[in-house]
Amino acid sequence: MIQAGILGAAGFAGIQLAHILSQHPDMELVAAASDSLAGTLLKDAYPAFTGVSGLEFCTSEELEAQSLDVVFLAVPHTASLEQTPRVVGAGAVAVDLSADFRLRDASVYETWYGTPHTQPDLLADAAFGLPELFPQDLERARGRHERHLPCVVACAGCYPTATSLAAAPLARAGLLREGAPVVADAVSGVTGAGKTPSARTHFCSANESVEAYGVTTHRHTPEIEQILQVSGRLVFTPHLAPLNRGLLSTVTIPLAEDAPIACTEDAQGLYREFYEGCTFVEVLKPGAQPKTASVAGTNRAQVAVAYDERTRCVVATGAIDNLGKGAAGQAVQCANLVFGLDEAAGLEAAALPV
Repeated sequence: MIQAGILGAAGFAGIQLAHILSQHPDMELVAAASDSLAGTLLKDAYPAFTGVSGLEFCTSEELEAQSLDVVFLAVPHTASLEQTPRVVGAGAVAVDLSADFRLRDASVYETWYGTPHTQPDLLADAAFGLPELFPQDLERARGRHERHLPCVVACAGCYPTATSLAAAPLARAGLLREGAPVVADAVSGVTGAGKTPSARTHFCSANESVEAYGVTTHRHTPEIEQILQVSGRLVFTPHLAPLNRGLLSTVTIPLAEDAPIACTEDAQGLYREFYEGCTFVEVLKPGAQPKTASVAGTNRAQVAVAYDERTRCVVATGAIDNLGKGAAGQAVQCANLVFGLDEAAGLEAAALPV
């Protein structure tokens, strides 16, 4: 069994990782670190683990003292800059759910996150963890792991995952109108804001309300621009909805004048070909639209496209579970690939039907 640990295990993404790893056929969760809950049984903090796990939360130092094959870092940005070097220095694969190793240009990271990037060598070699769009990165990471070289996987963020899966087939085909803005409006459940409550995520503020936030300033903007290669052209507006989990992104994409798309079926054919063979991405039939409930609790993504003849734009939509394909599920999918396992190992195939 592959020996796995989680840093930041008590947060929403971290505990979702613990849930997945508790059922993984090839990985064993042996260390779940939370300095604030050290010594507490997982099942006491999260009763869903009753009868499933007898593991106690440990401290970060206790985790780092163990011999582990892979460590998942479900920690805030900047914390990973300090912890990841220690993880790889101990010989473990680091699968990072934070933003610290996603942006290829350290100066862009410093602009949007307001802190110097202190690990340029690890950044240069980090694999980008969005397997459907960057399979070569995960293959390269597997090679580094097999050669016992430092191996860091920077998992894509939740908004970038849903938005990029929705828009990538057109972007990769070079069919975006030159210079035109790409507009992404995305809605996330409250768990996307993390476990620490705030005035915005307090029940009385979030319930029965939908709110835009981070308008023109959200830190996922440069990550989406990097994935889609639309630097300076993305208008990204995230919204908070009264959901526990789930994320839906609607992307309006102006087409190039010579783009060979004249109807929805043309666009859908492009998408079906692009995602053929992808385990976790489903392209819906014309007229159907993704629903967050249809992917809740899974690592799956639903994508749909519709052509607007009047504006010559394609409207593409993508739905994921922000804790699944947007965080913990994607992290496990990436780890599976790095260790040469079936990418679907340990990951739920079906969402809850109701």
